[in-house]
Amino acid sequence: MAFGNLSERLKHIFAKLTGSGKLTEVEINAAAREVKLALLEADVNFLVVKKFIAKISEKALGERVMQSLTPGQQVIKIVHEEMTELLGTTNEKLAISPMPPSVYLMCGLQGAGKTTFCGKFAHMLKSQGKRVLLVACDVYRPAAVDQLKVVAKGAGCEVYDEGKGNPVKIAANGVKHATKNGFDTVIIDTAGRLHIDNELMVELSNIKKETKPIETLLTVDAMTGQDAVNTAKKFDEEIGLTGVLLTKLDGDARGGAALSIRSVTGKPIKFCGIGEKIGDIEPFHPERIASRILGMGDVLTIIEKAKVAVSEQEALAMEKKMRGNSFTLEDFLHQYENIKKMGNLDQIMESMGGAFGGKMKFDGKIDERQILKNKAIIQSMTPFERRNPDELKASRKRRIAAGAGATIQEVNSLLKQYEQSKQMMRQLASPSMRKKLGAGMR
Repeated sequence: MAFGNLSERLKHIFAKLTGSGKLTEVEINAAAREVKLALLEADVNFLVVKKFIAKISEKALGERVMQSLTPGQQVIKIVHEEMTELLGTTNEKLAISPMPPSVYLMCGLQGAGKTTFCGKFAHMLKSQGKRVLLVACDVYRPAAVDQLKVVAKGAGCEVYDEGKGNPVKIAANGVKHATKNGFDTVIIDTAGRLHIDNELMVELSNIKKETKPIETLLTVDAMTGQDAVNTAKKFDEEIGLTGVLLTKLDGDARGGAALSIRSVTGKPIKFCGIGEKIGDIEPFHPERIASRILGMGDVLTIIEKAKVAVSEQEALAMEKKMRGNSFTLEDFLHQYENIKKMGNLDQIMESMGGAFGGKMKFDGKIDERQILKNKAIIQSMTPFERRNPDELKASRKRRIAAGAGATIQEVNSLLKQYEQSKQMMRQLASPSMRKKLGAGMR
């Protein structure tokens, strides 16, 4: 779970603040010390933590907070604002060259997931209407070119490669090939190393001089914490970066790299990898990430994914069903298929976080086998039963379970998930939630 450990620690700290009426200076200082320890344990850079704590302490002890009727909530608001600033304030868009092709130079150490991220990056840009060419410049690592071809196939993009040879010449020839053949986007996959060395930096510098990329992007593993920050700092000093790409953010329970990189290097995190699938890539939105860390949820990202997975006509039809209380088990199964298009269900529910004031709970994990099992259970029902699940008493459940090759417990679990889904969708469709989400819901 992304930021899981840090998020839990902060929730515990803030629960004590919001549980009090008026706050004293002693209580605020004690909370600041706990936040400091939580951030240090999350492997956040010490100097970054020191500056962060100083800023929130100064604001939290201000007259506006101390005299507020809800001082605990005011402190959380301050922490959210400062954490957003720490992460970069706003999402920095990807630069696009006024004269195609736009060249993106990808660099990083071995093991950071650079080549895989090239595929995700290409897939995302292709979905935005770009014609993408991947250029294979890692001529040292065994099967590196083959790996790039595999991820490129998954992204539906082409690869330019010359096998072995001079990476600088291959990169230059790749850009020429793209220009000649109408590609508007070029992603150059360069060689990584087990550690930063002079030979690597000279090669990257020469590739950069030859290809003149609009962006030079460093891929770092979020789970390596301060090592990722140090790597970013060194690469920026040697070749000059325009941004950072964080991989494996879904597995980073601490968050040290994400919270430190911008402050230490001054370079924005532009995208993050949130899973293993080709579509598991997201723009890095500092405010949304801060909300996730503080358990406030990230509904806007969910909405953006939903817009891609579900057509406007489908969404309007489903909203009408929810308003008319005619959401059936068949609709429920169809919704699962749409959610599957959006990505990992556990990540989606995690992103919802505190968006419903902590009232939403979701039990269990949904995988491909469970989807198939649920489909079999629903298909074993009569049309009447699918439209009226409240009529499913013990005898009907036994018959349905037998017909689907399932247990009665699995039938009950499906019905429970169905009720939870109805509850969530009612809340999403409610006027108060629409007002809360504002333009994002339109």
